[in-house]
Amino acid sequence: MASRGCVLAVFAIFFISRILCSHGAPVAPITPYLMLCQPHMRCGDKFYDPLQHCCYDHAVVPLARTQRCGNCTFRVCFEQCCPWTFMVKLINQNCNSAPTSDDRLCRS
Repeated sequence: MASRGCVLAVFAIFFISRILCSHGAPVAPITPYLMLCQPHMRCGDKFYDPLQHCCYDHAVVPLARTQRCGNCTFRVCFEQCCPWTFMVKLINQNCNSAPTSDDRLCRS
């Protein structure tokens, strides 16, 4: 037979969890501060929100940051410039790999 304290503890845990869960799913904060449960990444000694920034050349930059590559502009968080061929490739592609339909040729 379970002790009375054990039964009360289980009941208290159940009751508290029901109260906390009855308020529905959490919503995004209105303030610009990150919630603790949101994903965060590190760039050097700084933390950043990967939904708003990326780490480029050891600096935290906005996702919309662009840079020149020959006569093209590329998005530094998603693309890379292969300077010896003036070709823009996706970040995860090797500059030495064969050109794909996603690549852009950007002669200077």
